[in-house]
Amino acid sequence: MRRNGPIALLFHTLVVIFVLAPLVLVCLVAFTAQDTLSLPFTAGYGASLRWFKAVFDHPDFLQSFYNSLQLALMSATLSVCIALPAGLALGRYRFPGRDALNGLFLSPLIIPSLVLGVAFMRMFSVMGITGSFFWLVVAHTVVITPYVLRMVLAAVMGIDRSSEQAAQSLGAGPWTVFRRITLPAILPGLSGGWMLAFINSFDELTMSIFVTTPATVTLPVRMYMYATESIDPMMASVSALMILITGGAMLILDRLYGLDKILIGERV
Repeated sequence: MRRNGPIALLFHTLVVIFVLAPLVLVCLVAFTAQDTLSLPFTAGYGASLRWFKAVFDHPDFLQSFYNSLQLALMSATLSVCIALPAGLALGRYRFPGRDALNGLFLSPLIIPSLVLGVAFMRMFSVMGITGSFFWLVVAHTVVITPYVLRMVLAAVMGIDRSSEQAAQSLGAGPWTVFRRITLPAILPGLSGGWMLAFINSFDELTMSIFVTTPATVTLPVRMYMYATESIDPMMASVSALMILITGGAMLILDRLYGLDKILIGERV
């Protein structure tokens, strides 16, 4: 940015401020001592942690958080198990129906979440499996698998096949080649796809509204239900906690592995 001059630096600074300003305001509102959505240190009120305490005193929010965490972990992992062989097949081989299969895997990206939610609700109702956490995982897996598949396809397309061919010429079997050469080469894309799938599953709201039950309510659905009944700063406190958890996870990953290696495939 410095090489492009002060105008480019100013433009990028304004973009960053525009993106981060809503998050900063939400975090500030979370510390208000008032009963309404307002900034702290206004109208004679100071900062307070009362709304953070209210979150931990609300068992429904804690249970919904555990539901969302478990759901995101299971669905993201399952989507990786599906996208890995699919990405290798679609990215390396030409066979009849390849384009149709690729379109089938990516079709959830072009179908609105509202339509998917109604379709899943109707299908689960007809099958008599409503209320099952397993089928909720299946529904989320269908929605987030395209994100992992795109990352895997990009990683597979960028592999230099000469290393694999050299290993095969030296007597390495298919499993050894995959484990020692192919998998490490596509691991950054696979990890990035898993992270993207986890985030999308954890934040999924529209589709989840139709397929969750009182026993499997996720955190976004719980927040939506609470916001329709009450307007107080507790929603800001929940959002601030989620921002903190996400930022902490990203910081730990950056310190341990490097986000450039995970998301891009290289370390700067």
